[in-house]
Amino acid sequence: MKAAVPSAYRAPGLQELPQFLILDFAVVRDGDGALRPKLIELQGFPSLMAFEVMQRDAWVEVIRQIPGLDREWSSWYSGRDRDAFLKLARKVILGDHAPEQVVLMDLDPPTQKTAVDFSATKTFFDVDAICPTDVIKRGKRLYRRPNASQHEIPIERIYNRLIMDEVERKGTTLPFDLREDLDVEWAPHPNWFFIWSKYSLPFLEHPAVPKTFFLSDLSQTPDDVTRYVLKPLFSFAGGGVNVMPSAADLNAIPREHRSAWCLQEKVEYAPVLPTTDDGAAKVELRMMFLRPDGEKDFIAAENLCRLSRGTMFGVDFNKELGWVGSTVGIWPADEVV
Repeated sequence: MKAAVPSAYRAPGLQELPQFLILDFAVVRDGDGALRPKLIELQGFPSLMAFEVMQRDAWVEVIRQIPGLDREWSSWYSGRDRDAFLKLARKVILGDHAPEQVVLMDLDPPTQKTAVDFSATKTFFDVDAICPTDVIKRGKRLYRRPNASQHEIPIERIYNRLIMDEVERKGTTLPFDLREDLDVEWAPHPNWFFIWSKYSLPFLEHPAVPKTFFLSDLSQTPDDVTRYVLKPLFSFAGGGVNVMPSAADLNAIPREHRSAWCLQEKVEYAPVLPTTDDGAAKVELRMMFLRPDGEKDFIAAENLCRLSRGTMFGVDFNKELGWVGSTVGIWPADEVV
């Protein structure tokens, strides 16, 4: 699986497992009409953990005003409540370090679509979001200077939200080389973004996993290309995905680039959520698993739900429609999930 990591970004010190596992499931109907999950994507990369706590809190505040719903509500798994989840997330993000020694790293954080989660991360865990271009490198150590009047603070751990695809697209030059043996902890290690991704799907065989092929492994173009979705392996937030590919689209990808693309069997999301608008919404469930350093197993922790009434999910799509976007699944807190 190390072949998934581009040579320019192969960072040393890969741990046995990442601290984060994110699974996205489409809600579909099988031949009998029952609702089933279909795996759309997996990633060894963080999601909106902190913001989902705030979404749950907002939902609870609203629905408690409805007669019969004034009770405690949960969005957490493995028997955890709000405090227990935040304790687990803090352990995963901070490790054994003080908050000032940990940074959330992403390109120009205030402009990111996930900036709301960065603010929530600061609220709950007191971790600052910084741009990698603001990092100071001295030997094998990394430092930051919160403002001009403060001294440099060593960075002991990076809560990593950096997408190298975006770094390349924006032509950003990092002040350090990922291939260097830096004296810093990663949560998660940058290699996991590539290893646990769409790149992993062709290796998985399971009723919940749609058939997926590397474009470079196909000896000929499938007869009915429209049965598949064409995806770049390492883009983010749906970038570059072609939900209605043609044979010409496949043939237009140069041979030397075909290993960076996959064809995934098309999954038909079922419109299962009634809305007050005309028609129902489709649902995608994101399951978030956490693993503290040194622990052997992942812990089912939290969810994020996405709604769509178009062919794509995510904040870049369906902007003209209602009943779309991000939400969170909640249930009575006395029902342990």
